Amino acid sequence: MLRITILCDNVVGYPFGIGEHGFAAYIERDAEALLFDTGSGRALVPNSLTFGCDLKKVRKVCLSHGHFDHTEGLAQFLQLTNGADVYGHPGIFQERYGERRLGEKTLRRFIGIPHRREYLEQLGARFDLECEFREIAQGIYLTGEVPRETPFEKGDQNLLIPFGGSFAVDPVLDDQSLVISTPAGLIVIMGCAHSGMINTLRYASRKMGDKNIRAVLGGTHLGFLSSEQQEQSIEELVKMEPQLVAVSHCTGLEAGAKLSQALKERFTFGHVGKSFLFD
Repeated sequence: MLRITILCDNVVGYPFGIGEHGFAAYIERDAEALLFDTGSGRALVPNSLTFGCDLKKVRKVCLSHGHFDHTEGLAQFLQLTNGADVYGHPGIFQERYGERRLGEKTLRRFIGIPHRREYLEQLGARFDLECEFREIAQGIYLTGEVPRETPFEKGDQNLLIPFGGSFAVDPVLDDQSLVISTPAGLIVIMGCAHSGMINTLRYASRKMGDKNIRAVLGGTHLGFLSSEQQEQSIEELVKMEPQLVAVSHCTGLEAGAKLSQALKERFTFGHVGKSFLFD
């Protein structure tokens, strides 16, 4: 039996959960538990207690990429446990900034991992950083770097990295997703899908030799992209005929509404406290 519980998300679906800008999912498969992302640091531990997810059982943590809203909760997790293997990409500690315009003002702030690697290692993090697609538990895989192949998935131009004394658009090469193999097809959990939702799903299918996408969960970053890109991504997703699409975090309400219209009963929001059971 496989259970996936959303512990961190922007939206709370139950009266006792805590919402925050971020994402984390608790995955239980048979006797093993692992964590995919850790949120922004305020909600992970209290929500785990509220929804019966024992973080002390977790021995493996996967980080989708090096933004604060997916990694800041790692320190709290490590302080609660006796340490864990932390899987990610070598680029997760890249210095990163986000830029937003407010009227005539341009606001830029640091959005990378807020803790130094050395500090997290002192708390018990054992980093295992690779670029390639790999199996991290039986039947559970990390995509590693996802090739950018679709002509319409352009990425977020407001994500920046220092370059040559100024700033350049961050390609977020460390973005990766979790892939779980089941008899009925692949379950793909995304942190933000900065590589592109369709790029990620196609790559997972190709690497696994399984074209059947059973479920898509997590953040898609559609909420930060153009309406044209949203429509093209949704059109391609519908062609894949997933049984379930449960979006979170950076998808946004507008893009979520479009997905709901396109997918009907196969769509739901993956909010805090929502659990999904798979055989």
